Amino acid sequence: MANEIFLLNISGQDKPGLTSSLTSVLAIYDAKVLDIGQANIHDTLSLGILFEIESGANSASVLKDLLFKSYELGIKAKFTPISLENYEKWVGLQGKDRYIVTILGEKLAAEQISEVTKIISDKNLNIDSIKRLTGRTSLVKEQEYPRACIQLSIRGKIEDKREFTEKFMRISRELDVDIAFQEDNIFRRNRRLVCFDMDSTLIQAEVIDKLAELAGVGDEVKAITEAAMQGEIDFKESFKRRMKLLKGLSEDTLHEVAINLPITKGARRLIDTLKSYGFKTAILSGGFTYFGNYLQKELGMDYMFANELEIIDGVLTGGYIGEIVDGNRKAEYLKEIAKKEGIDISQTIAVGDGANDLPMLNLAGLGIAFHAKPTVKENAQNSISSIGLDGVLYLLGYHDRHIDLME
Repeated sequence: MANEIFLLNISGQDKPGLTSSLTSVLAIYDAKVLDIGQANIHDTLSLGILFEIESGANSASVLKDLLFKSYELGIKAKFTPISLENYEKWVGLQGKDRYIVTILGEKLAAEQISEVTKIISDKNLNIDSIKRLTGRTSLVKEQEYPRACIQLSIRGKIEDKREFTEKFMRISRELDVDIAFQEDNIFRRNRRLVCFDMDSTLIQAEVIDKLAELAGVGDEVKAITEAAMQGEIDFKESFKRRMKLLKGLSEDTLHEVAINLPITKGARRLIDTLKSYGFKTAILSGGFTYFGNYLQKELGMDYMFANELEIIDGVLTGGYIGEIVDGNRKAEYLKEIAKKEGIDISQTIAVGDGANDLPMLNLAGLGIAFHAKPTVKENAQNSISSIGLDGVLYLLGYHDRHIDLME
């Protein structure tokens, strides 16, 4: 005797034991569960069970008993017969490419979600699931640190990924929302190393500009720094020019700046969570080891590479020791650390804000431009501009409950 396939959709007030009660009915008739999924929004349950049952008396009886059990539980049940042809077509979709789209902001509006999902629909892609990754938001209590994030799992064939990403970037600019787009592969679920720029990423300052202010050459150094970050002049050349302007600054001044470094919002939450889940972390900076060492100890990070200031008799000489850490050197350090730790480059993440971060952002498995300059955002894989540094955790798929568990 042939079998029949049914999709059972359940909706109503959530309560303990619903899934158990319904599957117990299916078990009596030896039904085979082909798929099952559940979502819960504001204590309202939406449960779907796709099952196969022997045709005839069994199929009629199981539907009747499921309806009776649903009535008994105070929930609504709807049955949809599924043809074998449609079922096999659905099964065939599982070979399609999978992607993750993460929408992130202080608050999410319907327009932002609508525009993102319209792009997905226009490309004939299917949304398999939508998850909220941030905690529930009170409408009465004001949030000290507002943030909202949803994750869409999509499936299908994308012919031009660059065009797809550019459309998301346009929406991001116009509607003030961050949109990350990643392939959902084995590497995305097994990231192991995260490398950070320091200035304007882990800390909310450009240290060299601060030192310049204290040395009385603030405007001159700041102009050079800005030109370098925008990619207008070579980083090595800008570094040498700025170093000469700092000649004569005392080491005591460096210490005072170090102990007052303004750590970026969300940085401690991010690093603590990463460490708890076994990630390796690194500072790869075009700044200075004097401050990088302090920050490494403060945040408990594994690696730190930066430029070493030349200090003689307690004052800066205007020179430096060793090789200048520019964008290409940062990318080399990322590769070296990954190799030392036995980590595939696709399992790495790089986070930075300036033009000199682009080599490592584009080398890493996941590159994230953080509150970056426009030219950097346009050339990076993904960006975060709406919330703090812990937004990186949502791009990794962590829910607030996973994060708060480690705090």
